[in-house]
This record gives sequence, C-alpha cells and structure tokens, in this order.
Amino acid sequence: MASRGFCRELYSCIFDYSTPRIALIKSRKVGVMNRLIQLGILAYVIGWVFVWEKGYQEFDTVVSSVTSKVKGVAVTNTSALGTRIWDVADYVIPPQEENAFFVMTNLIITQNQTQGHCPDLPDQSTICNSSHDCIPGFISTHSFGVQTGQCVAYNETVKSCEVYAWCPVENDTELPEPAFLKEAENFTVLIKNNIWFPKFNFSKRNILPNVTTSYLKTCLYDRMHNPFCPIFRLGSIVSEAGESFRDMAIQGGVMGIQIRWDCDLDKKFSKCVPRYSFRRLDSRELDHNVSPGYNFRSAKYYKNINDVESRTLMKVYGIRFDILVFGTAGKFDIIPTMINIGSGLALLGVATVLCDVIVFQFFKKRYYYREKKFKHVEDYDELTISLKGLCKQRTTISGNEEHGSNP
Repeated sequence: MASRGFCRELYSCIFDYSTPRIALIKSRKVGVMNRLIQLGILAYVIGWVFVWEKGYQEFDTVVSSVTSKVKGVAVTNTSALGTRIWDVADYVIPPQEENAFFVMTNLIITQNQTQGHCPDLPDQSTICNSSHDCIPGFISTHSFGVQTGQCVAYNETVKSCEVYAWCPVENDTELPEPAFLKEAENFTVLIKNNIWFPKFNFSKRNILPNVTTSYLKTCLYDRMHNPFCPIFRLGSIVSEAGESFRDMAIQGGVMGIQIRWDCDLDKKFSKCVPRYSFRRLDSRELDHNVSPGYNFRSAKYYKNINDVESRTLMKVYGIRFDILVFGTAGKFDIIPTMINIGSGLALLGVATVLCDVIVFQFFKKRYYYREKKFKHVEDYDELTISLKGLCKQRTTISGNEEHGSNP
C-alpha cells in the first residue's frame, strides 16, 4: 500500500500541471500587509539601488601614477660625526621609489671598516673562554664574518671568537634614543598624483586647477581647513594615524597615505576631488613586539691614503610611506539603468509570493483561503470517459429495472 501511494504521488508530481488562479481576498489585514511589502521593495530599489549605489551609472576603476618630493634639513652633533647637516640627499633612501618614499629617522654608524681579523660581537654563539669554543670556518646566522678558530679579547671583560670580516664589526645593540633625526617630524613631502579613468577618458591630478604657485609654496595639508593641499608634514601624517612620531622614529615603521578618488561624472568636473587618509601598516602588537619597526643596512665605499678599500657602514632606521591610490568613477548609462529597473519590477512579484506564504501557512483561516485559491481539475478525456461509463451503467440499471417490472 505504501509503495502504491508513493507511486501515485510520483505520478502526480510528474504529470500534474499547476497554473495560477487569481483569488481576490477581501481582507484589510492582507491588503495592508501586501502594500507594506511592496513599499519596502520600492524603497530598496529606489533608495539603495538607484540613489545610494547609483544603479543608473556605469563604473570604472582608477589608473594612477604618483611622484613625491621630500624637503627638510636637520642638524646633528655627535662625538662620532661632530656637527653635521643632513639634507634630502642624505636621509631619503633611495632617491625615488614607485608609489613610496623612505625617510631615515635613526642611525647606527660604523666608520672606517676594512677587511681583516677582529673579535666578533659577543652573543650566545660567539662568547668564548678558549679557542676550543670557536670553530674555524663557522658562520652563524647573526655573525658578521667567518670564524678563524681563535678566541680573542673583545674588551677588558669579555672574549669572543675571532672572525674574518669588515672590521671593526658593527655594534647594533645600543639604539639611539631619542631618534638620531628626530627633526624629521617637521620635514614635508609634496605628493603629485595623476589619475585616469580609461572607460570615460577622464583624467585629473591632485594639484587642483585653482591652485597657484604661490599657494603651493605656503600651504600645508589640514583635514579641516586645507584638505586639498598636496604638501604634507611628516609628523602630521603619523599623528593623523593615531601614532607618535617620536616613538615611531626610534625603530621605524611603515605608514600608508591613502588617496581616494570617488567621482560622479554626471556632476561638475570640479566636484571630482581627492580625499586623504592615513594609517600605520606594519604590525604593532604590544604583547608580541618581536622584530618591530623598519630598518636596513647601507654602506659607502672609498679608499684611504694607503689605497686600502674602506667603507662606512650605516644601519638605517626610518619610516617608509606607501602611497595607496584607489577609487571609482560613475556615469549615466542606459543599459544598467534598464537592467536595474527590470530587476526592480521583477522584485515586486516577491510581494505576492510572501503574502501567499503568510496567508496560506500562518493565518487562522488558511484552509478556507486555500480552498478558494486552489482547485483540482481532472483531465478532460478521462472525465469524459468516466461520464460515459457512468451513463452506460445508469442506462443498464434502468433497463434491468424496467425488465424486472414486466416479467
């Protein structure tokens, strides 16, 4: 019996056909619910799709190029270097980068290095008591050279393994605090950004048409009072990101300068302007502050009076500024407009579906409404055969009854 019932349901599922039937429900509750759902769909289509998301426009992403120019001078006075002036050629390394620039803020310098034999910097792998603790030819991960196998005095109290290296080896255990070039906070950078939206053949740059040469010589970016000046003070960039320049300058870091171009090309040309924002990009977790900051080594080579090659080694700490440009432009186009209008009209059909689900599943009179909505109709041919059979049966019964009454 169960298999016969399953077969009947399967047959019905495959061969039955459903067609919509219109039922006008005279109910204020259902009518209000239907209008509210339609109103919500209209609000979504008009408010979100067309007004907020500008569904009537075609969009394109920005293509850009960036150049930067840093300016500023600092003065230092140390026992190793004496009084010295530092300008752009000294602290911007390298002079040009793609969409970025680096400014030195701190420095460990080792002068007059020559290749030879000298004690390595003492650490767990280089401190020794005798030559038996040193391995000839061994190079540790943090070593400055190749061990010779000799244990020599590093200073009056400590011995370390001798290495063949650039001597004297660098001592980077004591980092200057405050930062060597703490005056870098007042350096400025001019950022020139040219953008292009190829789909609309629209181009512009962040130095706006109303900016004059005299204005450019005196302006500084300020979010509230001067938001379109392309000259930025380095200290202000870092403080806008919620960081302290003095702290960041000691070990270095990575900052992001974000330039956003969101342009509505249906409006005036002058309305398309850049928006600047700033954030720190390198990880700075106080509870896991391993290998913080940003640094690298650089050397300047020369030959002394004895024609011996020498160099000045610099371990440079500083802030790398990455310039990130992004944005979109939109312009009216008939194709996305018609597509979104069609989608909105199709969504109005959802109101009917939702009302049907609520009325036929959750209302108290759902069985009554189902009876008015759905009607089961037998196949016409099968119904005709059934009626003919019924008529024959009735005719036979009537004939028998007639025959029985007249024996």
